[in-house]
Amino acid sequence: MSDDTHTSDERRPGYDGTGPGAITPDGCAVEMWLRLPAGDAPDVIEAAVPAGAHILELGCGVGRMTHPLADRGFTVTAVDESADMLARVRPQVRTVRSPIERLDLGERFDVVLLASFLVHAGDAKVRQGLLETCRRHVAEDGCVLIQREGADVHRSVPRETPVGAGLARVVSSTPVGDGVHSVHVEYEFPDGRWTQTFLSRPLSDEQFERALAEAGLRIETHLTEDRVWVRARPTG
Repeated sequence: MSDDTHTSDERRPGYDGTGPGAITPDGCAVEMWLRLPAGDAPDVIEAAVPAGAHILELGCGVGRMTHPLADRGFTVTAVDESADMLARVRPQVRTVRSPIERLDLGERFDVVLLASFLVHAGDAKVRQGLLETCRRHVAEDGCVLIQREGADVHRSVPRETPVGAGLARVVSSTPVGDGVHSVHVEYEFPDGRWTQTFLSRPLSDEQFERALAEAGLRIETHLTEDRVWVRARPTG
Protein backbone atom coordinates (compact mmCIF):
# COMPACT_ATOMS: atom_id res chain seq x y z
CA MET A 1 0.00 0.00 0.00
CA SER A 2 1.73 3.14 -1.15
CA ASP A 3 0.93 6.83 -1.41
CA ASP A 4 3.10 9.42 -3.15
CA THR A 5 3.38 13.16 -2.62
CA HIS A 6 5.61 15.52 -4.60
CA THR A 7 9.25 14.73 -3.92
CA SER A 8 12.63 14.66 -5.64
CA ASP A 9 15.58 12.29 -5.97
CA GLU A 10 18.07 15.18 -6.07
CA ARG A 11 20.82 15.11 -3.44
CA ARG A 12 20.29 17.53 -0.56
CA PRO A 13 23.05 20.17 -0.26
CA GLY A 14 25.75 19.00 2.15
CA TYR A 15 24.74 15.34 1.88
CA ASP A 16 26.48 12.66 -0.15
CA GLY A 17 27.15 8.95 -0.26
CA THR A 18 29.15 6.34 -2.16
CA GLY A 19 29.04 2.58 -2.64
CA PRO A 20 27.10 -0.11 -4.48
CA GLY A 21 23.41 0.45 -5.18
CA ALA A 22 21.08 3.40 -4.89
CA ILE A 23 22.01 6.48 -2.82
CA THR A 24 19.14 8.53 -1.36
CA PRO A 25 18.84 12.35 -1.33
CA ASP A 26 20.39 12.48 2.16
CA GLY A 27 23.34 10.27 1.18
CA CYS A 28 22.10 6.96 2.62
CA ALA A 29 22.99 3.79 0.72
CA VAL A 30 19.96 1.53 0.46
CA GLU A 31 21.98 -1.69 0.25
CA MET A 32 23.99 -0.73 3.32
CA TRP A 33 20.92 0.10 5.43
CA LEU A 34 19.57 -3.36 4.68
CA ARG A 35 22.53 -4.68 6.66
CA LEU A 36 22.07 -2.54 9.78
CA PRO A 37 20.26 -4.12 12.73
CA ALA A 38 17.45 -2.32 14.56
CA GLY A 39 19.21 -2.81 17.89
CA ASP A 40 17.13 -2.16 21.00
CA ALA A 41 15.01 0.61 19.43
CA PRO A 42 11.90 -1.57 18.96
CA ASP A 43 12.10 -2.56 22.65
CA VAL A 44 12.32 1.10 23.72
CA ILE A 45 9.37 2.03 21.52
CA GLU A 46 7.21 -0.91 22.57
CA ALA A 47 7.73 -0.12 26.26
CA ALA A 48 6.81 3.55 25.77
CA VAL A 49 3.50 3.33 23.89
CA PRO A 50 0.15 1.51 24.18
CA ALA A 51 -0.11 -2.00 22.78
CA GLY A 52 -1.46 -2.07 19.23
CA ALA A 53 -0.96 1.68 18.75
CA HIS A 54 -1.14 3.28 15.31
CA ILE A 55 2.36 4.61 14.61
CA LEU A 56 3.44 7.17 12.02
CA GLU A 57 7.11 6.43 11.37
CA LEU A 58 8.92 9.39 9.82
CA GLY A 59 12.06 8.46 7.87
CA CYS A 60 11.45 4.71 7.85
CA GLY A 61 14.20 3.85 5.36
CA VAL A 62 14.17 0.18 4.38
CA GLY A 63 11.91 -0.78 7.30
CA ARG A 64 14.65 -1.50 9.82
CA MET A 65 12.27 -0.58 12.69
CA THR A 66 9.03 -0.77 10.70
CA HIS A 67 9.10 -4.54 10.42
CA PRO A 68 9.87 -5.35 14.08
CA LEU A 69 7.12 -2.94 15.16
CA ALA A 70 4.61 -4.50 12.75
CA ASP A 71 5.59 -7.95 14.02
CA ARG A 72 4.74 -6.78 17.56
CA GLY A 73 1.20 -5.86 16.61
CA PHE A 74 1.52 -2.15 15.84
CA THR A 75 -0.12 -0.61 12.77
CA VAL A 76 2.61 1.39 11.06
CA THR A 77 2.38 4.06 8.37
CA ALA A 78 5.92 4.36 7.03
CA VAL A 79 7.14 7.62 5.46
CA ASP A 80 10.32 8.24 3.50
CA GLU A 81 11.37 10.53 0.65
CA SER A 82 13.22 7.74 -1.18
CA ALA A 83 11.33 5.38 -3.47
CA ASP A 84 14.33 3.03 -3.36
CA MET A 85 14.05 2.80 0.42
CA LEU A 86 10.28 2.32 0.42
CA ALA A 87 10.58 -0.48 -2.15
CA ARG A 88 12.19 -2.57 0.61
CA VAL A 89 9.28 -2.14 3.03
CA ARG A 90 6.85 -5.05 3.17
CA PRO A 91 3.86 -4.57 0.84
CA GLN A 92 1.47 -5.17 3.76
CA VAL A 93 2.67 -1.92 5.36
CA ARG A 94 1.16 1.39 4.25
CA THR A 95 3.94 3.58 2.85
CA VAL A 96 4.00 7.26 1.92
CA ARG A 97 6.71 8.85 -0.19
CA SER A 98 7.28 12.44 0.93
CA PRO A 99 9.86 14.74 2.49
CA ILE A 100 8.97 14.68 6.18
CA GLU A 101 8.86 18.45 6.57
CA ARG A 102 6.19 18.73 3.84
CA LEU A 103 4.01 15.83 4.94
CA ASP A 104 0.33 16.51 5.67
CA LEU A 105 -1.83 13.40 5.65
CA GLY A 106 -4.82 15.03 7.31
CA GLU A 107 -4.71 12.25 9.92
CA ARG A 108 -3.77 11.89 13.59
CA PHE A 109 -1.86 8.97 15.09
CA ASP A 110 -1.42 7.51 18.57
CA VAL A 111 2.34 7.73 18.14
CA VAL A 112 4.61 9.71 15.84
CA LEU A 113 8.16 8.38 15.60
CA LEU A 114 11.12 10.57 14.59
CA ALA A 115 14.17 8.33 14.93
CA SER A 116 17.62 8.11 13.29
CA PHE A 117 18.69 11.46 14.84
CA LEU A 118 16.69 13.32 12.18
CA VAL A 119 15.89 16.06 14.69
CA HIS A 120 19.52 17.17 14.27
CA ALA A 121 18.95 18.23 10.64
CA GLY A 122 21.59 20.74 9.58
CA ASP A 123 19.03 23.22 8.30
CA ALA A 124 17.21 24.68 11.31
CA LYS A 125 14.12 25.40 9.19
CA VAL A 126 13.99 21.77 8.11
CA ARG A 127 14.37 20.65 11.72
CA GLN A 128 11.47 22.84 12.77
CA GLY A 129 9.47 21.49 9.84
CA LEU A 130 10.09 17.95 11.07
CA LEU A 131 8.82 18.80 14.55
CA GLU A 132 5.81 20.64 13.17
CA THR A 133 4.98 17.55 11.12
CA CYS A 134 5.13 15.52 14.33
CA ARG A 135 2.75 17.92 16.06
CA ARG A 136 0.41 18.07 13.06
CA HIS A 137 -0.03 14.29 13.00
CA VAL A 138 -0.11 13.31 16.69
CA ALA A 139 -3.44 12.80 18.44
CA GLU A 140 -4.14 15.18 21.33
CA ASP A 141 -3.76 12.29 23.77
CA GLY A 142 -0.91 10.74 21.77
CA CYS A 143 2.85 11.03 22.00
CA VAL A 144 5.91 11.76 19.88
CA LEU A 145 9.04 9.63 20.30
CA ILE A 146 12.28 11.35 19.28
CA GLN A 147 15.78 9.91 19.09
CA ARG A 148 18.51 12.44 19.93
CA GLU A 149 22.27 12.30 19.52
CA GLY A 150 24.21 11.09 22.53
CA ALA A 151 26.34 13.48 24.54
CA ASP A 152 29.71 14.43 23.02
CA VAL A 153 29.22 12.41 19.82
CA HIS A 154 30.85 15.18 17.79
CA ARG A 155 33.92 15.27 20.02
CA SER A 156 34.56 11.54 20.35
CA VAL A 157 35.85 11.01 16.82
CA PRO A 158 37.19 9.02 15.14
CA ARG A 159 35.36 6.00 16.59
CA GLU A 160 34.31 2.54 15.42
CA THR A 161 31.20 0.52 16.22
CA PRO A 162 30.34 -3.05 15.19
CA VAL A 163 27.04 -3.12 13.23
CA GLY A 164 25.73 -6.56 12.35
CA ALA A 165 28.37 -8.28 10.25
CA GLY A 166 30.17 -5.02 9.57
CA LEU A 167 31.80 -1.97 11.06
CA ALA A 168 30.69 1.67 11.19
CA ARG A 169 33.52 4.17 11.45
CA VAL A 170 32.79 7.85 12.18
CA VAL A 171 35.85 9.38 10.56
CA SER A 172 35.25 13.06 11.25
CA SER A 173 32.78 15.65 12.52
CA THR A 174 33.87 19.03 11.22
CA PRO A 175 32.26 22.37 12.17
CA VAL A 176 31.12 24.14 9.00
CA GLY A 177 29.52 27.24 10.52
CA ASP A 178 26.24 28.27 12.17
CA GLY A 179 26.55 25.49 14.74
CA VAL A 180 26.47 22.75 12.09
CA HIS A 181 28.89 19.84 11.67
CA SER A 182 29.70 17.91 8.50
CA VAL A 183 29.94 14.25 9.55
CA HIS A 184 31.70 11.61 7.45
CA VAL A 185 31.01 7.92 8.12
CA GLU A 186 32.43 4.78 6.53
CA TYR A 187 30.70 1.39 6.60
CA GLU A 188 32.62 -1.80 5.88
CA PHE A 189 30.93 -5.16 5.34
CA PRO A 190 32.27 -8.41 3.88
CA ASP A 191 30.35 -7.77 0.65
CA GLY A 192 30.75 -4.02 0.27
CA ARG A 193 31.96 -0.63 1.46
CA TRP A 194 29.88 2.53 1.69
CA THR A 195 30.34 6.11 2.87
CA GLN A 196 27.95 8.84 3.91
CA THR A 197 28.48 12.54 4.51
CA PHE A 198 25.70 14.49 6.21
CA LEU A 199 25.04 17.65 8.19
CA SER A 200 24.21 17.54 11.88
CA ARG A 201 23.29 20.35 14.25
CA PRO A 202 24.12 19.58 17.90
CA LEU A 203 21.36 20.68 20.30
CA SER A 204 21.77 21.48 23.97
CA ASP A 205 18.91 20.47 26.26
CA GLU A 206 17.74 24.08 26.26
CA GLN A 207 17.85 24.35 22.46
CA PHE A 208 16.03 21.04 22.07
CA GLU A 209 13.29 22.00 24.51
CA ARG A 210 12.89 25.40 22.82
CA ALA A 211 12.55 23.76 19.39
CA LEU A 212 9.91 21.41 20.77
CA ALA A 213 8.01 24.29 22.38
CA GLU A 214 8.00 26.25 19.13
CA ALA A 215 6.37 23.25 17.47
CA GLY A 216 3.78 22.83 20.24
CA LEU A 217 5.45 19.91 22.03
CA ARG A 218 6.97 19.35 25.48
CA ILE A 219 9.17 16.62 26.94
CA GLU A 220 7.24 14.24 29.16
CA THR A 221 10.07 11.86 30.02
CA HIS A 222 13.39 10.43 28.89
CA LEU A 223 13.03 6.77 27.97
CA THR A 224 16.66 5.69 28.29
CA GLU A 225 19.39 6.41 30.83
CA ASP A 226 21.55 8.05 28.17
CA ARG A 227 18.63 10.45 27.42
CA VAL A 228 18.82 9.59 23.72
CA TRP A 229 15.15 8.58 23.51
CA VAL A 230 12.52 11.13 24.54
CA ARG A 231 8.74 10.95 24.79
CA ALA A 232 7.00 14.26 24.11
CA ARG A 233 3.36 15.34 24.32
CA PRO A 234 1.32 18.06 22.61
CA THR A 235 1.08 21.26 24.64
CA GLY A 236 -2.54 21.89 23.66
